Amino acid sequence: MNFRQSARRDQPEINLIAFIDVLLVILIFLMISTSFSRIAGLAVRLPTVGAEASSPPKSWHVVVDAEGHVALNGRRLTARDASSLALELRNVSEGDHRQIVEIHADAQATHQSVISVMEAARLAGLSQVTFSAQSNSR
Repeated sequence: MNFRQSARRDQPEINLIAFIDVLLVILIFLMISTSFSRIAGLAVRLPTVGAEASSPPKSWHVVVDAEGHVALNGRRLTARDASSLALELRNVSEGDHRQIVEIHADAQATHQSVISVMEAARLAGLSQVTFSAQSNSR
């Protein structure tokens, strides 16, 4: 008796299409159900302002024209070097180092004249220096 089947059996294979479908469904489920933790910020206690608020610091307007002449708050100065300008800034600031120096330089002013004003502010102990500019929208 021959108990063997004469027909040859095919090798079993994994159905990849169904496998990919199941993995995509699992991936979508995990993406939707995942909770993203937010990064907690630092707990900061901001200071409160009392009844007496300090006055804002004074600002000094230093204007530099195209020829390199310097004016301090509308008063033209004869000095152009940094040490003389520093002496003038020290006199008007009266030792208050919180004051701001605003430099209004002409577009045609030399870099050296603007740097001299910055150096004078440093020598006078005034570390807060700002520049003013004009927008082109006319």
